[in-house]
Amino acid sequence: MSGDIEDMGPVDYLVVEFPGNRMTGEAFPLLVGLVDQGIVRILDMRFVEKDADGNVAGLEVTQLEDGSGLGLSVFEGASSGLLGQDDLEEAGHALEPGNSAAILVYENLWAAPFARALRRSGAQMVASGRIPVQALLASLDAEET
Repeated sequence: MSGDIEDMGPVDYLVVEFPGNRMTGEAFPLLVGLVDQGIVRILDMRFVEKDADGNVAGLEVTQLEDGSGLGLSVFEGASSGLLGQDDLEEAGHALEPGNSAAILVYENLWAAPFARALRRSGAQMVASGRIPVQALLASLDAEET
């Protein structure tokens, strides 16, 4: 297993909120395409919902699919166990009541060769982050004024 870890690319997670539990399914084929192209590897994917009282519950893909035509059945079994109940609860805290979310843990396969080379040279990542598009646009707008 340690050999596999040495070959891995950076691992990220996303929590994507769906207001009013409205999932259109438009983005899911694009995610499948990223997997098929070898750009990312899904390590874990779970769904949660937050009811009007603030209670958070995990959802199974079969509960979401239920004849909806979202195309989620391709993700059935994508749960590796990396995400535990505490992670679902944590994601639920970020949700507004009445909304649901997808929690995705994925490996950036495109960056794996770069990460391997860095590890071989003795380098290690000491910090990472993500800049939300809205913050980037706000910063650019502020520069223009």
